[in-house]
Amino acid sequence: MASSNPAFSNSPAFSASATKAAQLARPAVPELTAEQLTELYSRPSATPAETDRMSYEDTIVKIVVSFGILLVGAAVGWFIPSLFLPAMIVGFVLALVNIFKKKPSPALVLAYAAVEGVFVGGVTNFFEFLYPGIAVQAVLGTFVVIGVTLALFASGKVRASKKATKVFMVAMIGYLVFSVLNLVLMLTGVNDQPFGLRSAEIFGIPLGLILGILVILLAAYSLVLDFDSIKTGVERGAPRIYGWTAAFGIMVTVVWLYLEILRLLAILRE
Repeated sequence: MASSNPAFSNSPAFSASATKAAQLARPAVPELTAEQLTELYSRPSATPAETDRMSYEDTIVKIVVSFGILLVGAAVGWFIPSLFLPAMIVGFVLALVNIFKKKPSPALVLAYAAVEGVFVGGVTNFFEFLYPGIAVQAVLGTFVVIGVTLALFASGKVRASKKATKVFMVAMIGYLVFSVLNLVLMLTGVNDQPFGLRSAEIFGIPLGLILGILVILLAAYSLVLDFDSIKTGVERGAPRIYGWTAAFGIMVTVVWLYLEILRLLAILRE
């Protein structure tokens, strides 16, 4: 199942053609004598690092390192919140570079993590000033969603499917159009509500509350697609370097999830 996350979908390591390409790249195996075969079979198994292939352990290390850098950046953004706007612009540019770059670059992925951390820290500081205690709630909520999603995926109870992914893509396009429209209305002053169209009420319930819950579910399914892409990369023996692509893709989804939970909690406070 191809991931809708552009960090994965634009990478050949996670595509259906990856297996065929890897097979064509393998050199011809020469004929060996019985003694040589016995000696080969007696050797210890090669590690993923030695074969330069993706593994869960190596990918997890890359993800942890990336989030460690992101947290350092978040601390900077927390103490210097005025940096959030330039960090948002630079982070967007770095995200595009990482998405469309054919071969992942560890330096660019870590640079994105640092800059995106500054942006997240600045935004969190702003919301914390308006709604004391909201930062801790948002962090805990994000961990809960990630933990539950990962547990369900690991148990096999939740898997990506073509039908669900099509629905997900349609919903994502609709949400993107709504978000752009809402931003334009707020910037032009047409809608002066704190959260724009999200502040509108439907039967006394803020639209942002209903939409926020649905979008968090979309982010959770995006995580499922990300986990599925990593699983595919490991099983197909993708080059080890693509573990950085996995780290970048997971960061994009988790940051999106965190910001949506932060906004949902703010709407609840209102």
